[in-house]
Amino acid sequence: MSERSATSVDADRVLADRVWRDRDEEAFRALYRRHTPALYQFALRLLGGNTFDAEDVVQQAWVNATERLGTFRWESGLSTWLHGIVLHCCRALFRRADRRWIELRDDLAALAPRQTHDQLDLEAALARLPPGYRTVVILHDVEGFTHEQIAARLEISANTSKSQLSRGRQVLRSLLRPESVMR
Repeated sequence: MSERSATSVDADRVLADRVWRDRDEEAFRALYRRHTPALYQFALRLLGGNTFDAEDVVQQAWVNATERLGTFRWESGLSTWLHGIVLHCCRALFRRADRRWIELRDDLAALAPRQTHDQLDLEAALARLPPGYRTVVILHDVEGFTHEQIAARLEISANTSKSQLSRGRQVLRSLLRPESVMR
């Protein structure tokens, strides 16, 4: 572990301890500021660009994390644990509402000046993937998780993760063909 990441983990640990033990609001704000941008981007990708649901999921994840902070064992980094909670909240959102992974919202078009057409096409294609494929593709190709880590998070086998990644990439390729993008 690099000195910088060790320092970050140590700082997280000190802040988390202050939040759990002392209910220190300033320590919570520091953790929130440090981790929320990445958690929000992760939720946004999983939820197909739905900003409202992403905000709700991240807020719920912080509520859940704060309630369970005392049980966190520090076997992984706090960021990894928080990302797992966001993933769980996203899955719960779809189970609760009995929803399918949603199409990319019209408000994504407003982001076009800041993103290339290729990025928008990729995000739109990701939004159209079936839930299992999409989650594995994002966790593996975007977030950099191994198949073993994905298997543990999603409670599937590593082989299922590999299969869903392969199939998800095939679907993405077909969706990103010029004739598919225009649909």
